[in-house]
Amino acid sequence: MTDAQKPAATGDEEDLRHSREVPDELDGQRLDVACAKLFDAWSRARLQAWIGEGRVRLNGAPADKPRLPVHAGDLLELDAEPEADVTVRPEAIALDIVHRDKAIAVINKPAGLTVHPGAGVSSGTLQNALLHHFPQTAAVPRAGLVHRLDKDTSGLLVVALTLPAHAKLAAAISEHAFRREYDAIVHGDMVAGGTVDAPIGRHPRERVKMAVLERGGREAVSHYRVHERFPAHTHLRVRLETGRTHQIRVHMAHIKHPIIGDATYGGDVVRGRGMDDRLRHVLKAFPRQALHARELELTHPVSGKLIGWTAEPPQDMQDLLAALREEAAASAAAVSSKATRSRG
Repeated sequence: MTDAQKPAATGDEEDLRHSREVPDELDGQRLDVACAKLFDAWSRARLQAWIGEGRVRLNGAPADKPRLPVHAGDLLELDAEPEADVTVRPEAIALDIVHRDKAIAVINKPAGLTVHPGAGVSSGTLQNALLHHFPQTAAVPRAGLVHRLDKDTSGLLVVALTLPAHAKLAAAISEHAFRREYDAIVHGDMVAGGTVDAPIGRHPRERVKMAVLERGGREAVSHYRVHERFPAHTHLRVRLETGRTHQIRVHMAHIKHPIIGDATYGGDVVRGRGMDDRLRHVLKAFPRQALHARELELTHPVSGKLIGWTAEPPQDMQDLLAALREEAAASAAAVSSKATRSRG
């Protein structure tokens, strides 16, 4: 086992002890199900193993049966144990590290970098890179990742470098306590901002996609405002109130303004009459969804202070915006010239 895969020192054992009261909505649920909901910094498999080891107590007594029912008002206590992630190997992948201290790091992820290994992807991910740059994250679930960005979305991510920081950040994100704002360049000329409040779940037929669902979806709320308008496109700033998979992409497609370049949700179709051929080529060639996580604000898990970071969109989106501005200027000039001729 390499140094990057050895459990990191975690300090005071009290930092590994957690307690939660069972809420009304989990009344009658199995112990392992309730633990997965209340201690969501760890996987259900890991929690089931800890239940079997007697690391979970129910109202002060050891509870080692996953199927044991729990009831509203019960007190669940967990003695967590740091574990090294031995399935993901450290890799020397360059990272843009915006901030680092003893508890957290903030990464400006490039488009094209998968966040963590999954089906068909075992290396070359952000998680592999984190294990290289921050070996102590071998003892933290998913190398400290508490939220994610899609592979082809760029921008800011926070990483927990210790188990106590991970627990606090995971709790904060589940309570929607992070402030996250994105740059999104969408199809269509939008004249005003608004809110999309529409539940999201797995698409009923195309399982690799998400969709707005009338029944069975999870609450999803996105607030958007117009930052810059173009003849047939709009640069939006979108703030997440919740953080569902593909949320902004699904919500923008739902209101008929898909993100430029988003082949999954219809954004790769070039729209707009009378468009300059050069801009049409730029839009067709844009290789990903034009989405970037520009702002991240959170309460630091150790200091308790509110802290935030901003990252401007990468060069590909800057070039796209430049092409849209050029087209807008040319269109405005043509309209002005026509008006002048008509008055003459």
